[in-house]
Amino acid sequence: MRKAVGMDATELSARLAAIASPQRMRILALLVGEPLHVSELARRVGMSRALLYMHLSKLEEAGFVSGHLTLGDDGKAMKIFEVVAFEITLDAGSVVDAVAQTMTSSTKTESE
Repeated sequence: MRKAVGMDATELSARLAAIASPQRMRILALLVGEPLHVSELARRVGMSRALLYMHLSKLEEAGFVSGHLTLGDDGKAMKIFEVVAFEITLDAGSVVDAVAQTMTSSTKTESE
């Protein structure tokens, strides 16, 4: 489970941006109930598979979902997605900590 604690401002911003979409929140909400293959998920959210893959790739890059291939009964490969357990605590302190970590990281990089 990844928490905001320990994230720098860049990582925290990227994770928040990944879920800052009603469509991606809806995808997450559906996947919390059960892992789903892309075709079924596309039907449930009412969008094309191409657009769904764009949203899923953003969620996967940020660590919110995980996808894997499996074989269906007909022998065809199916991509199944599921939610990865996560928790983000966002308050003034976590923002201050993220900025401080970014400053510490940039100071280390400059001195190397």
